This record gives sequence, structure tokens and C-alpha cells, in this order.
Amino acid sequence: MHVVLADPPAFTPPYDHELAAALARAGAGVELVTSPFRFGERPAADGYALVESFYPRSSRIGGRSRLALKAVEHPAEMLRLMRRPADVIHLQWLAAPEVDVALLRTRTPLVFTAHDLLPRRTARRTRLWRRLFGRFDRVVVHSERGRVALEAFGVPSDRLRVIPHPVFRSDPRRADDGRTVLAPGVIRPYKGLPDAIAAVLGVDGARLLVAGDPRIPLEELQARGGGRVEWRLGYLGPPELEQALAEATVAVFPYRDELDQSGALLQALGAGVPAVVYDVGGLGEVVDRFGAGRVVPAGDVGGLADALRSLLDRPDELAAARDGATRARKTLTWDAAAEAHLALYEEIR
Repeated sequence: MHVVLADPPAFTPPYDHELAAALARAGAGVELVTSPFRFGERPAADGYALVESFYPRSSRIGGRSRLALKAVEHPAEMLRLMRRPADVIHLQWLAAPEVDVALLRTRTPLVFTAHDLLPRRTARRTRLWRRLFGRFDRVVVHSERGRVALEAFGVPSDRLRVIPHPVFRSDPRRADDGRTVLAPGVIRPYKGLPDAIAAVLGVDGARLLVAGDPRIPLEELQARGGGRVEWRLGYLGPPELEQALAEATVAVFPYRDELDQSGALLQALGAGVPAVVYDVGGLGEVVDRFGAGRVVPAGDVGGLADALRSLLDRPDELAAARDGATRARKTLTWDAAAEAHLALYEEIR
């Protein structure tokens, strides 16, 4: 089987790489069609062909000129993608939903992974997204909650498939002090960093390590956190991320309900670091399934502090949560995800 995976905006290079490599290990011929990654080095292709055909010129420049040129480049590249020889074309992200709704036309079976269910920028355009989902033969979500949400939105149940998001496995040498809470990943409004700071400040002796590239102003939050918060800002490559995970006693994810699953959460669990999460999207589903931390009602900052305290102050509970993270590492593998994807592809080829 020949599979074309496509992530035109290169939103998730680690996910794209791991899935492509796992599909190749399972015997599929795989092309990953994407754009140059602007923020760091992408993983080297492993058993698959990497084709960086999207945005060849706009990816080299910045500012408004980049966005304008990208808008010009996009339609032609998307049309080429639709004509690419394949048994299945599997899109991970849509870079321009308003344009793609007219361009997603091909006789090749189409699959879409709804990582964010409805992307934040266009989430209110429900008519647009119903048309977009109608273009795909199958839509992948990472959780049962995501499946229910898209079914309620109007995606036919027979087109939806749940394939859990695998962990990003790593083995950092443990260097935590028993009191460090990690908030990893790109810092966006929906990540709930103010709640993380408030909760950590409510736990005696706890400290917060914020590690990620900021997309929001931080001055007020830095003043609020004072000496109890350490900031490691900027794009984190694998060595920097592994160091942060090595120092983490527990990770925290007080997200708003705007996504299905979190790659940062799966990186934490993949390193054996338990997590405290708000019960949004599929975050609580994976933590609860494996007993890999605590699940707190969304917006409950006091409950978030209590959950952190229960792990930081009670070694037996922390050890049990770490065992849960280990179970997640053993179960949520990329090879298992590849087999599930190949079974899905066989349904529609």
C-alpha cells in the first residue's frame, strides 16, 4: 500500500515523523508531504520519503510578506497533492480551510486527523467545517470524547475512527528534586498558564518550570510567579525538552476545551512523568485510563493545587502515578497506531 501523509503547514513534525516511520516499518510505502520547518530541525526521514514541496519560497521569509506569498503558493501545491499517486492521502492539518474546501477533490480516498477537532481560528465557521469533513472518507480522532463531539457536530459515525495518540517515548536520566512541576510546550492562551502558576503557588515548596516558545505576553505572569517560576523560553529541541522532562516531578496541563489531545502530554507520559490535567478533550481520558496522574474538572484551580499536592507530598501516590505513565509508554505505541491506520486505509482503498 502506498500512503501519502500530508502536513502542509508543518504543524507537528514529530507526530508526522513517528507515524510515517511506523507505517513504513509495517510494510507500507510512505511519502510525507509537508513544508520546511521554520523553528528547528525536523527528525530525519526513517524508511519513508520526505517531500518538502509546500511553501518553498514563503517558508524562507517572515512577516506579512510571508503570509501573502504563502496564500499565493498554497492552492497550486494543494492541487498537486490531490493529484499525487497514492492508495490513500491522509491529511494531518489543513493550512487554509476556507480555500481547501474547494481544493479537496480527488478520486483517491481521503483521510483527515482532527487533532484539534475544530481549529481555533475557524471553529465558529460550522458550515465550512461540515463541508470540509464531508470531503473525507474517514476522520480520525484521538479519544472517545472527540468521537462523540464530532458525531454531535454532524460527522457520520461510520466515518469516524478513534486511534489513540501514541506517546513520544524518551528515557531522560531522572534529575528532579521532588517538587518541580513542568508546564511544557508552545505557550498559547488555551494552555491555561495562569491557572498553572496559581495552583503551584498554592502548594508549599513547589516550583513551576515553564518550558516552551511564548505566543502570548508574559510580563504579568512572570511578575506573578516571582521566584517560584523558572522560564526557559524559545523553541525546545529534543535535548532541551529531554532536560526539562528529566527535572520534572510531575507535569501540568490546565488546558481549555479546544483540542482532542496534547502532544506535550504524550511527551511527558512517554518520559515516565505523571500528569495533572483538566478534564478537557481526551486529556483526562488517557490519564485516567492508565492511572498516570490526576484529572481535575476544567477551571478548578483549587482542585488543580490539591491534585499537585497529593502527588508532591505523598511518595506512594507519586510512585503509583509514575507506574501509570510506564503503562501508557508500553501500550500507546506508534507501531500499534500504524496497524490501526493501515486497517482504516484498507476499509476505503
